[in-house]
Amino acid sequence: MDVLRLATAGSVDDGKSTLIGRLLYDTKSITKDKLEAVEASSQRKGLDFVDLSLLTDGLIAEREQGITIDVAHIYFSTDKRKYIIADTPGHVEYTRNMITGASHAEASIVLVDARNGVSEQTRRHLFISSLLEIDTVIVAVNKMDLANYEQATFEGIKANVAGLAQKIGFKGSLTFIPLAAKYGDNVVTLSDKMPWYTGQPLLQYLETMPVHQRDESLPARFHVQFVIRPHSDEHHDFRGYAGKLVSGSLKVGQRVAVLPSLKESTIKAIYSGLNKVEQGHAGDSLNIELEDDVDISRGNTLVPVDAPYQQLQQFAAKLTWMDEQPLTAGKTFLLQHGVNRIKAKINSVAHVIDMSTIEEKADAQAFRLNDIGEVSIKTAKPIFADRYADNPKNGAFILIDEFSNTTVAVGFIL
Repeated sequence: MDVLRLATAGSVDDGKSTLIGRLLYDTKSITKDKLEAVEASSQRKGLDFVDLSLLTDGLIAEREQGITIDVAHIYFSTDKRKYIIADTPGHVEYTRNMITGASHAEASIVLVDARNGVSEQTRRHLFISSLLEIDTVIVAVNKMDLANYEQATFEGIKANVAGLAQKIGFKGSLTFIPLAAKYGDNVVTLSDKMPWYTGQPLLQYLETMPVHQRDESLPARFHVQFVIRPHSDEHHDFRGYAGKLVSGSLKVGQRVAVLPSLKESTIKAIYSGLNKVEQGHAGDSLNIELEDDVDISRGNTLVPVDAPYQQLQQFAAKLTWMDEQPLTAGKTFLLQHGVNRIKAKINSVAHVIDMSTIEEKADAQAFRLNDIGEVSIKTAKPIFADRYADNPKNGAFILIDEFSNTTVAVGFIL
């Protein structure tokens, strides 16, 4: 049974947690004791209905304020597939949490309140979905019950979001579904209150949408994390290189080059755990043994000898800023790409995106909390990375404050 990874997004109070709670409730994925606890909590709050958002908002502060703060990962399944949903916050101050939750998603559900239409957070989250190269975005126009289930309201929001996606340059697919998550309209079954909607209910769409398979056509990138030397009589001469194959595939007998030394060798054996395998695939944690005794250490990368790669020391990148202190040109940080951590300097700020208009502000001098834009970066030594659009698993990095050790930005190489 395959697994579909989803992320929810949208502005605060658009109903993300309620929608997920409704999915859990209608698919009977809630244990009896947990449902009883939510019912009791709803009664204590003086509600005349079961507040399904309490199924996902687990922090005390979330329950008290009625908002999502941290990313909650929810697991459930149907007869057709398994699901992992990252319920991400809507508040602008928690945008960094939204990026974290969406970074591993194959599809994103962006909720829009039917009463309010497109908000700044709608624009921001759609922009981030595009930035993360998420192929499928489902725009759930929620709270249709508060808009009298009017088709004109739904069609107006649909047109606005479609225009926004075109302006952003979103290349994936957009699907629009009108919902009333509180009552389950168009969540698991079609609602008789919106007969004008002829599409699928949300769950049926999720069950039938294709799940992205590991793309073996991407060039192989194996990041070495540890050199294994058992120093035992049984494995006296064994030297293995443990790490993760972040993209592509490698097989026994294949010629590989070691970056940055460019030394070449042939793969003698591949181990997955204690088992020998003939081939490793994207996402696998492996132990690779080579025919030759090559000088390899943590931070090196194994690539096929015939696969193109690029060595970068000065490059442009999209950046999402996640720190209270502003970012200005000339500041230095630690840049972590894969297992490598090196010193880097922000050469210049090219532009910052104005989320109210999705226009580039070329005169911007600084990034402030939750800003997204483009910068030029220079590193102390070269990194072997791909453009994020070409290979997302090898084209992203983070910036770390070298004094506080705080992660201050996520970057995407252009």
